[in-house]
Amino acid sequence: MTHQETGIRVAGAWLAIASALMAIVLIGHGPLPSETADQMTLVAGASSRWIIVHWVAAASLSLFAIAGLIVLTANSRLTEAWWTMSAWAVVTLGALWTMTTAVAEATAVPAAARAGDLARFEAWWAFAEGKSTGFMFLALAVAVIAGNEARGPGEPTPAWASWIAVAAGVGAFLGWPLGMWFGVAVGSVLWLASSLVMSLWTFWFGWSLARTAITEDAPTGARSRA
Repeated sequence: MTHQETGIRVAGAWLAIASALMAIVLIGHGPLPSETADQMTLVAGASSRWIIVHWVAAASLSLFAIAGLIVLTANSRLTEAWWTMSAWAVVTLGALWTMTTAVAEATAVPAAARAGDLARFEAWWAFAEGKSTGFMFLALAVAVIAGNEARGPGEPTPAWASWIAVAAGVGAFLGWPLGMWFGVAVGSVLWLASSLVMSLWTFWFGWSLARTAITEDAPTGARSRA
């Protein structure tokens, strides 16, 4: 087994696990109100769930970063073009950037909400909101990766699924600022739904890479990357 083959399989496995965890996080997270006071009430009323969800998010984002780093060092078809190499770098950086949001929302944010300290909550929420922009660019990077897959031979995921992932990545990229920066109510729902669809595709993509990256060379039976 070559370094390239090992890299694709391992990256695919971590990507699948990260995506499955992220789907669970998004379902548990739900859409967010745009007003800070409403956000604090929401967090204070479900602080235990909020803490668990965001520790799981931190784990998921860490695994996204691991998958991205492995892809970048595997020298495979996934990074043959400058835009796909750049997209995987953004996935890695975006995941690391957003992981600090998840940690803050699992620790300082619920503590401030439970204490009813609006000033402290606002400060930590602003920090978390700023760092969460990393997820926007992670989503945009996934759209680029999915677009590259859609233009390919239809493996490991079919073109129609990859095009849906492109739309989902763009939707997640646009939905967050619409909901959180501009107060458009539908923006938070768009971000949540699009991020969930995107996570389902990255799970499918990662799982397929982990299972199908290695083929048998017919004349010799030696394994090689197609």
